[in-house]
Amino acid sequence: MRKLKGLAFAIAEAIDQEMAHNERLVVLGEDVTYWGAVFGFTMGLFPKYGRERVVDTPITEQTFMGMAVGAASVGLHPVVSLMFVDFCGAGFDQMFNHMAKNYYMSGGQLPMPVTVITAIGGGYGDAAQHSQVLYSLFAHLPGFKIVVPATAYDAKGLTMRALADPNPVIIFGHKLLTGLPFLPFEGEEEEVPEERYTVELGQAAVRRQGQDLTIVAAGLMVPRSLKAAERLAQEGISAEVIDLRTLVPLDEATLVASARKTGRVLIVDEDYMSYGLSGEVAFRIQAGALRSLKAPIQRLAVPDVPIPFSEPLERAVIPSVERIYEAARSLVGAQALA
Repeated sequence: MRKLKGLAFAIAEAIDQEMAHNERLVVLGEDVTYWGAVFGFTMGLFPKYGRERVVDTPITEQTFMGMAVGAASVGLHPVVSLMFVDFCGAGFDQMFNHMAKNYYMSGGQLPMPVTVITAIGGGYGDAAQHSQVLYSLFAHLPGFKIVVPATAYDAKGLTMRALADPNPVIIFGHKLLTGLPFLPFEGEEEEVPEERYTVELGQAAVRRQGQDLTIVAAGLMVPRSLKAAERLAQEGISAEVIDLRTLVPLDEATLVASARKTGRVLIVDEDYMSYGLSGEVAFRIQAGALRSLKAPIQRLAVPDVPIPFSEPLERAVIPSVERIYEAARSLVGAQALA
């Protein structure tokens, strides 16, 4: 065991260890060689495995997503670095119509073991075309598995699990959790095993036990929700914080059990409010825990506007620790605080 700071180091280590173990793994994408991808997800791989297995591609997402589909169809396991999730639009046809569907449409004859790793989120002034989350787009489409790690331990274990999956898995790594020196870091260093291990998909983590309300989050919203829960505890409010870890598959059992225990649920999401994760999770919780709820489920998400470049406006739309705290406190209500 040793401490790792951030998702980027953990994901890169997982890929490295699996490439040493499995010669079918190849890495594709923009700047994956000398730079190790812009956000560090492939750092250290090129010197060890060379250009035959770590391949820089032109800046054409449709092309390298198509390369990944073709490579997977002939027995390889491509690991694709998509620089910013916002760029997925340029590769939509290959991802939505081929990567997600070929396994099903071939009757299981063509497994599609592709692992896409992409950077998500704002918080440092990268504006509307480089600051989105967008995981709900992919969770909406059958065929993809969706991974959103919040800790280095989970990032390594979930990546290793993805690299053993015959289906396409997309790993969404938040930039403010990567641990890279040119970005703010809102996570924590933590103990991560040096050896290979996996974290199973579809198992949420209860990061903090509580009795008065449940806060559900993913990615950067997990450490922010934990900080809000610490503030709530100073006022005698006991908040349970659940880290979804994966959106597909979704751990409904843990969500429903927590909602039945606390009776109040706040869903915090950095994706857009409408037609997204927060609405889906809210429906599934109420379907399993309606009679136990003491108040309507509340949602805190990005309003339906592009992410602003302006720092004050960006802070206003992305859920902060303060806004999570205020929403949770309001949900518990004045009577419970008395």
